[in-house]
Amino acid sequence: MSIEEPMRKTEQEIMPAFRKEINKPQGYDIYPYFTLGEKQIFNGYATLAEYITAQKTVIIDGYVGVYWNLLISSLKKELASKGLRLNVIETSAFLKDEDWIDEITAEFLGESGAVWGKKTTLSLADFLDLEALKSVQVDEKYDVNLIIGCGASLCGWDAALIYVDLPKNELQHRMSAGAICNLGKSSPQEQTEMYKRFYFVDWVVLNTHKEQLAKNVAVFVDAQWEEDINWGYGEAVRAGLKQMSTSVFRARPWFAPGAWGGQWMKHRMPQLDQNEVNYAWSFELIVPENGLVFESNGLLLEVSFDLLMFEQGENVLGKHYQRFGYEFPIRFDFLDTFDGGNLSIQCHPSLNYIKEEFGENITQDETYYILDCDKDASVYLGFQQDINPEGFKKVLEDSNENGVELDIEQYVQCHKAEKHDLFLIPNGTIHSAGAQNLVLEISATPYIFTFKMYDWLRLDLNGKPRPINIEHAFKNLDFSRKGEKVQQELISKPSILFQKDDLTCYHLPTHEEHFYDVHRLDFESVAEVETENVCHVLMLVEGESVTVTTADGSTMSFQYAETFVIPAAARSYKIVNNANQQAKVIKAFLK
Repeated sequence: MSIEEPMRKTEQEIMPAFRKEINKPQGYDIYPYFTLGEKQIFNGYATLAEYITAQKTVIIDGYVGVYWNLLISSLKKELASKGLRLNVIETSAFLKDEDWIDEITAEFLGESGAVWGKKTTLSLADFLDLEALKSVQVDEKYDVNLIIGCGASLCGWDAALIYVDLPKNELQHRMSAGAICNLGKSSPQEQTEMYKRFYFVDWVVLNTHKEQLAKNVAVFVDAQWEEDINWGYGEAVRAGLKQMSTSVFRARPWFAPGAWGGQWMKHRMPQLDQNEVNYAWSFELIVPENGLVFESNGLLLEVSFDLLMFEQGENVLGKHYQRFGYEFPIRFDFLDTFDGGNLSIQCHPSLNYIKEEFGENITQDETYYILDCDKDASVYLGFQQDINPEGFKKVLEDSNENGVELDIEQYVQCHKAEKHDLFLIPNGTIHSAGAQNLVLEISATPYIFTFKMYDWLRLDLNGKPRPINIEHAFKNLDFSRKGEKVQQELISKPSILFQKDDLTCYHLPTHEEHFYDVHRLDFESVAEVETENVCHVLMLVEGESVTVTTADGSTMSFQYAETFVIPAAARSYKIVNNANQQAKVIKAFLK
């Protein structure tokens, strides 16, 4: 697709390419970074062109959503200005026929209008005329030979490899604007279909392709800006990832509005654009969509989180690496309903169902940790004792078809929410967060498999009804989670695990179906923790700020409500409270 005017549809600004352009706040910082050392990141097409000139023959591969036409024209301009004769080959010319690609991807996309597909078994090679691509030769009569675009490395040239990446949040802002299209498509589709194809097809094949290339990439390019790039040598990035995997780091969070979204994050995170209608979600650590930012001499370079897992997965996950491989299994995200609305009444699929229907390896087992709330806040969780499944299904269908409002508390229990409560939501459990909450959702990583049954008859931010999935839900609902059993099994009962000096470690037990557990460290001055070869995901849930020092001497400070990760290979760490009030730090980890 030819892009005349690159666009993105969002109120939120692109992460600055230069650190000096960031106004660092007192509290929560939306632009965390990990320092690479001096002179490891470079800015601009001119500097990249110098590198290419020295190599003479270069492969430029990368991700879907990159403005390839802009990248190609910018590099051509820089290289031509040096008086060089260029041979530029674009992989888009080797893509198979669009109808053929539509045909081979169709089986992974479900019915038209369906929200979900199934993770593809295709590879990137299936999208390309591989024989023709591999027949392309370096032409010695040119000063510079470039092959460029998604799948360029499949040409088989013996040449330096440049990889051009794009953060998932920017990809989706471009998608919302209709400025990009799916792999092998010539024009954008309707957004739901486009996202579905990205999630179940394009991202799957391109992530696998990136994994195969990661160790051989000579240069990583961050292409999230419309007219600029930052880049770093592969060796330096991989060294940074190795250092990160034995110390402490934050992923870059990103934020999205929603039908029920609230105002808590907008008021407490000053770098967020205040013109956005609300913020419903913070992708604190939803790693399929998070990036990691490196810094050097004031320049910022973002790479995808999966690069860390490809390079250092065993350091990150320790003894759980054999089970989860490159999949980082724990996610943290915020659900903000302050001055917003209730989430939909929903449930998530069983493990067998998500494997068979959608091709996922783990399912969406969740908990709600109440970071903040007001006196009227509540959580909907579990059925009333007298629930009648057939009767409940009938009223849901009537509501969906005829716009009938439900008194949902006839069927679903409503629990008062208090700060630091932990509500347990194993798959198949009916639930919803009520208004006036800031929920820290501690969960298994899958994040789009929500079966909505009742959405309070409201429309989404585009004025359209959100999809209701009663049939999917009723294939997964556990109707035994009702009555007193809900209080007994689905609301965590904290107990003191140990006390030492001014530190108290609380155990907030999760459900037997959850593969992760939760501790909370309450302390006045210092908490010292061993990783025991397990990855820890943490957040300061009360207090102003803490400073963390790991066994290798790495030090980072974190503000209230910031998520940070201690890899298993860090071995041990010390958390120092920087304020006069008590600090409370939540720690989630694999059982």
